[in-house]
Amino acid sequence: MLSAVEIARGMQGAIGLLKRDPAAPRYFDNTLEACVRSFQVMILVAPLHITLMLIRYTSVSSTADDIEIVLVEALRYVVDWLLFPVLFYEIARRRNWLGVFPRYVSALNWVNLPAMIVAVFGIVLATLLPAMLAELIRFGLQGLFFYWFLVTTRTMVGASWPIAFLLLIVNWVPSLFLSLIVDRFLGVTLAVGA
Repeated sequence: MLSAVEIARGMQGAIGLLKRDPAAPRYFDNTLEACVRSFQVMILVAPLHITLMLIRYTSVSSTADDIEIVLVEALRYVVDWLLFPVLFYEIARRRNWLGVFPRYVSALNWVNLPAMIVAVFGIVLATLLPAMLAELIRFGLQGLFFYWFLVTTRTMVGASWPIAFLLLIVNWVPSLFLSLIVDRFLGVTLAVGA
């Protein structure tokens, strides 16, 4: 399990990336072991993800039963977390970025923790506000997360803005399709009056 020191270091590095701190990459070791350990952040983020799913399922209806929703959403969580590292490995291999692969994937994993904390606070706030303000918050959060991904990619891989944007698309589009597939499978529709 991750130690408190590792968590503090990962959070500091992730926030440093958002602030475009040139020292931020040093918070992430460029070793396979550090990369594999960073996937334990999934465990730290899981309760926050569950909170967001509970909030989400209060505003939608589903034809699936509760057990099916839990199982499918848990599977989606794991697949969604692992999807980009698998896709990026092939990109890194072709672009000769394998030397930065462990540090970059570690950084992206650690970025998920503070990003999810911000998301929970933002979504909880959005549920308390009128629909127009709630949508602005959601839009702002998405913009923040896209920007965080872009600066992390530029800092850790040394990619240009256009290449970082293409990697954002490679990250986001499969996740979007996965969400659409899961929603269709579970029969998710917007609840009346939501």
